[in-house]
Amino acid sequence: MRTYHEPVMLQESVDALRIRPDGVYVDVTFGGGGHSNRILELLGSKGRLVVFDRDEDAAANVIRDNRLVFVRHNYRYLYQFMRYYDFLNVDGLLADLGISSYQIDEASRGFSIRQDAPLDMRMNRLSGMTAADVLNQYSEEELLKVFSAYGEVHNSKTLAGRIVRERMVSPISGIADFRKMIAPVADKKNETQYYAKVFQALRIEVNDEMNSLKEMLSQCIRVLKPGGRLAVITYHSLEDRVVKNFISKGKFHGELEKDLFGNISGTPFQSVVKKPVTPGEEELKKNPRSRSAKLRIAERTEH
Repeated sequence: MRTYHEPVMLQESVDALRIRPDGVYVDVTFGGGGHSNRILELLGSKGRLVVFDRDEDAAANVIRDNRLVFVRHNYRYLYQFMRYYDFLNVDGLLADLGISSYQIDEASRGFSIRQDAPLDMRMNRLSGMTAADVLNQYSEEELLKVFSAYGEVHNSKTLAGRIVRERMVSPISGIADFRKMIAPVADKKNETQYYAKVFQALRIEVNDEMNSLKEMLSQCIRVLKPGGRLAVITYHSLEDRVVKNFISKGKFHGELEKDLFGNISGTPFQSVVKKPVTPGEEELKKNPRSRSAKLRIAERTEH
């Protein structure tokens, strides 16, 4: 069993799903199982819960319950597996995005700026490039794109240039050495925040998080039944913008679709809250991870 911290907005997110005892639900970000265990408590013997997580450490938290199906894959394959298990037209789907407290605390995973370890950052350590691979192999232009798009780092061009020059002298492998390498170009007034943005950008690139999120959300249209609930917890502006646009427009870019008469075409989801739900004061005191969290709730329409 891996130790994870208290899940963010546990009550609010599960309540948003309006759990029916005989319903079918999906938790696409299982992690420590906090949200899933609460859902199981509310399900009856005929209810079902399908959970996704690509991290092998999350598998250690799966409890034996004949109402639960664990899928150890990226949630970008949502429709494929829901169809395989014959669980289409589900009643609700929950996604708690970003990185788990366990992944941050486990130094060997390479996610945290606070501890020295190999620069890995893979959520699935059996596949893909590591953060060190990205830093050592990407061109200056590619690094610029990563840091500006995924971290909104203000001096992305300067940062990318320094990395490319310095790695010719010494390849990048560990967190401490990498921090030392980029220290001369870091924002001295907000150094911790600067490194956090750099690490966020690398993590998103390594795990292809934005594309995975878009693919999962698009598949929700075919997975959720009309009236089914979608509850998504976001932690930074990039992913929140994606979720917000998808709920309001049914797509990720551009304006709302209109017919020849200027009427707005039907969208696949309708937001059920005017503003995203945020953590209460009590949770903010207990759970630092919840500070930037936003919960967006939507309902599948007939369209």
